[in-house]
Amino acid sequence: MKTKKYVDYIVEETRKILAIDSPSGFTKDVAEYVMNAYKELGYEPKQTTKGGVLVALGGKDEKDAVMLEAHIDTLGAMVCEIKSNGRLKVTPIGGMNANNAEAENCRIHTRFGEKVYEGTLQLVDASIHVNGDYDDKKRTFDETEIVLDEKVNSKEDVEKLGIMTGDFVCFDPRTTVTKSGYIKSRFLDDKLSVGILLGYARYLKEEKITPERMVYQHITVYEEVGHGGAASIPKGVTEVISVDMGCIGNGLTCEETQVSICAKDSRGPYHYDVVTGLIAAAKKEELDFAVDVYPHYGSDADAALTAGYDVRHGLIGAGVYASHGYERSHVDGVKNTFKLLCAYLG
Repeated sequence: MKTKKYVDYIVEETRKILAIDSPSGFTKDVAEYVMNAYKELGYEPKQTTKGGVLVALGGKDEKDAVMLEAHIDTLGAMVCEIKSNGRLKVTPIGGMNANNAEAENCRIHTRFGEKVYEGTLQLVDASIHVNGDYDDKKRTFDETEIVLDEKVNSKEDVEKLGIMTGDFVCFDPRTTVTKSGYIKSRFLDDKLSVGILLGYARYLKEEKITPERMVYQHITVYEEVGHGGAASIPKGVTEVISVDMGCIGNGLTCEETQVSICAKDSRGPYHYDVVTGLIAAAKKEELDFAVDVYPHYGSDADAALTAGYDVRHGLIGAGVYASHGYERSHVDGVKNTFKLLCAYLG
C-alpha cells in the first residue's frame, strides 16, 4: 500500500474542509462538500435529517457492523446583541473560549440576503494606550465584542446591513502546513479526522478491499454541542468508534506525531474489548501510538451510548495540541491514525 498517497489526499481534503465555515448549526455547505467527496470516490452517501452524512463502505458481515464517526461542525459564535455603538456582542457555540478568540478575524453570515461581513473579536476598549485596565480585564464574551469592518456607528447602521441576532460568526481557521509536516489550524478538531475517514474510504475503494465486517461512516454535525452521534446508527451496527482529536497536555503521553487511543474520558471508560483490540492492532503494525485518559472530553461515541444504543464504543485520533485554540498536529499522526484504521478493520 502506498500510504503517502492516502496521507497526501487526507491533508489536501482537510485543507478544503477547513476553508468552509461550519460552526454547529451552520453546516449545510460543508456537508454538501463532503457528500460530493464521497460520490467522487464512487460511494452513495445519504444526508441524515439532522444534516450529517452517512455512507456505507461495504463489508461482509452486516450483523456485526462497525460505524466510524467524525464531526465537521466546529466551535464558533452567534450574534446575541447589536450594541448601540455598532459593535456586536456574541454568545459562544460549543466550547469556544474568548481567551483563544481575542483579536481573531471572523465572518458574520447574514440569515437573509446571503451577505457575509468581516470583523474582528476585540476586547471592549481594546487600545492599550487608552485602557488602563487592559492587563487586568478578564477575557470573556461579556468583555469582548465584534468590531465590524464596515462604517457603522450605531445599531441602526448595523441593521441596515442585514445583520441581526442569531447570525453565525465564523472564525478564521488560519490553516498552514509546514515543511516539517506540522498541520496548524483552528478546527483540526475534528475536520482532520473527517479527512482521515475520506482517506480510508478511498483506500478501500482503490485497493479493492472488502472488510470482514460492514463498515459505515457517519460525519456528524452537532458534536460540539453534545448530540452529534446520538442518532442515525444503522441496523446491525454493534460497534461505534469516534475518530476525533487525540489529547496532548500535562499528565498525558500523546504527541502530535502519534495516534492516540483513549481508554477513558470524562464520561467514563471505553469498551474494554475495543480498546484492547485497537492496542493489539497498533502493536502488531508497529505504529507510533499512545494510550491516555482524557480528563475533559466527550465524544460522538459517548453520545451514542447516552442515546440508548446498545453498542461497544472506542475513540482514537491523531494527536492535537492546543485543543479548542489554534491547534497543531502532524502528518505522522495522520499516517498512524489512518494505518490503525486499516489494521483494526482489515
